[in-house]
Amino acid sequence: MAERHFDEELSKLKTDLIKMDSLVEEAIYKSVEAIKNRDRRLAREVIDGDNRIDEMENIIEENAIGLLALRQPMAADLRFITTGMKINAELERMADLAVNIAQRALEIADNPLLKPMIDIPKMSELARKMVRGAIDAFVNMDEKLAKEIILTDPEVNELKNAVQEELVNDYMVRDGTTVTRAVALLLVARHLERICDHATNIAEDVIYMIRAKIVKHRKL
Repeated sequence: MAERHFDEELSKLKTDLIKMDSLVEEAIYKSVEAIKNRDRRLAREVIDGDNRIDEMENIIEENAIGLLALRQPMAADLRFITTGMKINAELERMADLAVNIAQRALEIADNPLLKPMIDIPKMSELARKMVRGAIDAFVNMDEKLAKEIILTDPEVNELKNAVQEELVNDYMVRDGTTVTRAVALLLVARHLERICDHATNIAEDVIYMIRAKIVKHRKL
């Protein structure tokens, strides 16, 4: 009976992380849409919604600590819970980055867009795909998917570098009046890159959970 109850608690940890992931993905999407459409209302939705994600992070952490203290899990179960705790923290940091993007949207909401939004929406789509994939890899203990997430990260870095090069060389250097809007978009690209870094961290932790092998800073 106790073992079945423990399994239910592990399942709840998994379910809660899936719910948190959904909120984070929505925040990422809305924040970039707020930039694209200069939408103050949407930006404020992201900022105001961060409290809910923070509260969820606290609940998940408390429940996970309770599992560690009361159940004293070993081996695979221990790795599962500690990985869940790490994922919880990574998701909260991603939500903070989505808030940062929403704040950039508020900064430039009263100005026309500096340039057509092409690479930044691509980065946003990749970010959400990586976050979702990393959580799916955790839920399904899918090492192959975790590796795919890690190998996607360089594509995001290339897009960020392209955004940076274009904004600096084609706008900021040529026209000083564009600096404020260009810097805002530079920061958005940087925030999206960091979100993808957090997704990569999750994927690396998933591989450790499955294989008890650390892959950070190592070739796959």
